[in-house]
Amino acid sequence: MALSSADQSLFRDILKRVSRSFYLTIAVLPQAVRSQVALAYLLARAADSIADSGHLDDAVRLQSLKQFRVLVQSGKRNEAHIRAIKRLAETGEFPLDEARLLDETGHCFSILEKFQPKDQEYIAQVLSVLIGGMEFDIATFPRGQASTLHALQERQDLEFYTYSVAGCVGEFWTKLMCAHLSGFRRWDPMVMSPLGIRFGKGLQMVNILRDLPQDLRKGRCYIPHTLLISEGLSPQDLLEEKAWELFKPLYRQLLGEARDHLDQGWRYTVSIPSWEIRLRLACMWPILIGIQTLQRLSVASNILNPQYRIKVSRPDVYRILGATGLTGGCRFVGNVYWGYWRKRIV
Repeated sequence: MALSSADQSLFRDILKRVSRSFYLTIAVLPQAVRSQVALAYLLARAADSIADSGHLDDAVRLQSLKQFRVLVQSGKRNEAHIRAIKRLAETGEFPLDEARLLDETGHCFSILEKFQPKDQEYIAQVLSVLIGGMEFDIATFPRGQASTLHALQERQDLEFYTYSVAGCVGEFWTKLMCAHLSGFRRWDPMVMSPLGIRFGKGLQMVNILRDLPQDLRKGRCYIPHTLLISEGLSPQDLLEEKAWELFKPLYRQLLGEARDHLDQGWRYTVSIPSWEIRLRLACMWPILIGIQTLQRLSVASNILNPQYRIKVSRPDVYRILGATGLTGGCRFVGNVYWGYWRKRIV
């Protein structure tokens, strides 16, 4: 859809303020999907600002997210709910950019009403899942008990979490591209959407494994309790570096699952038509950084050591961007990088 010049100006202004890097990503997307992705991102960031607010208690955050979900699912303005969100922006407790975003939420929903019904449906679906993930996070890790270590309980909790915060985005992206870009008409969404989901879940699994010691010290354990029990461990045990030997088999299992997800994500990436260079690069860059991070995690001496931070260096990131960017997302070059780091996961 074509937005008015005022709507386009609003998008550019808010995106630059909220995330300059994502603004640049939006700028290179095909025009046929640019507005939909931009709006979905802005609404997701607004909901995330509420979920992560440092001054709101859990009950207020959950109620505000519930109102946000109603707005998303209806696809129409609800003045009472919009006023409630605007009041949050007026408290003075949010950073200026987040307050501005919350204040403009009503305008964003007005734009959503102008989209084609199918696009409204796609945006509502992905935002409903994302908000569900935020609500799940608040309920699982209550802020009033931040000094207590809480953990996911079951394996299905981990599956739900990785889907709701990342996997659903791959699903949304696939549906949108297939609906609007001629180069994707040969894609079967029933086949490619599961690959897109695994792409997102794999990246989130890498984040969980990488940030494990820091999250534990924030009272958050994303390793399910039942899996830890099977190894004779509790979430509290992971705060001690000496638990590494007992934890290592489970850690290796989870690392293998992340690798398998990323393998499917790479299949997804190289299936993007070669002439859709920007879209292919937009997928290549995060997954190549992800597989390199996973390789470094696989050779870490003790992942429970909070002083040992795994991070892909800036020069390595530049090498990935340069090699793939200069060759226009060439599949051969991408496969060389992928194979190099994939084979070094131990």
